[in-house]
Amino acid sequence: MTASIVTLGGERCRILPQTPFGLLIEPARNAQPVQSLAIEALRELARRHGVLILRGFESGFTDPERLTRYGEEWGEIMMWPFGAVLDVKEHENATDHIFDSSYVPLHWDGMYKPTLPEFQLFHCVHAPAADEGGRTTFINTRQLLTELDGERLARWEQVHITYRIKQVVHYGGQVRSPLLVPHPVSGETVLRYNEPPREGVRFLNQHALEIEGVAPAEQAAFLQDLHQRLYDPRYFYAHQWQGGDVVIADNLGLLHGREGFTARSARHIQRVHIQASPVCLNPALAPQGAA
Repeated sequence: MTASIVTLGGERCRILPQTPFGLLIEPARNAQPVQSLAIEALRELARRHGVLILRGFESGFTDPERLTRYGEEWGEIMMWPFGAVLDVKEHENATDHIFDSSYVPLHWDGMYKPTLPEFQLFHCVHAPAADEGGRTTFINTRQLLTELDGERLARWEQVHITYRIKQVVHYGGQVRSPLLVPHPVSGETVLRYNEPPREGVRFLNQHALEIEGVAPAEQAAFLQDLHQRLYDPRYFYAHQWQGGDVVIADNLGLLHGREGFTARSARHIQRVHIQASPVCLNPALAPQGAA
């Protein structure tokens, strides 16, 4: 694939399609600020391509206030008890897998909250070395379902899954979601799934799954088949972080996770959630609500 020079908001930049999906966007001049790119154009590119990697731009986002102000240009920020910016890095004596060095299974953000953010806005403060792991993984569920055979698609349309997890850190509770749902913005069919941790892997605060629409004797085979299709290279992108990377991802259409990384590595990612407009209410919450 070759890069194209395009203009976004009066600023020229290079855009290179990624395999199997997503766009790498790089500056066309030295010291070009990321804020110079038109956000409305970026928003439409993110909706169309799933993941945008803005690399090589000046941002100043190591200052959380500057990152927050940039997020506000995208739309309403989904606030958490800690504020707008989550610092995703390893903690000593972590009580949840988000803050240790283990892998994070595929999921969608906000699944236990009253609203679902449309975008994740990530900024890499410190990247792990290439041999330390820690790539962020993304699954293009729209493309997967577009290419899925009709018989399997019909079976998946009957599946609902209840997820339960202990309330720790900033999320938890119970949700029940169809496996397949309409994308709240585009209306395309997408897949919502929080995969269980792999057997034999140390994992903090593991969630439980209850599957409806698949006979108990067939559930192991169903989960194995689903796993194989989610990690099919045609739909799977793993982002190798570089310091200063700004990544925007479509939370409503993709699933994402994290590969495990070397303990006590420098990996430090900031994350901000951007609400849809209008705000997308979470239809998966249990009747009693989830914290």
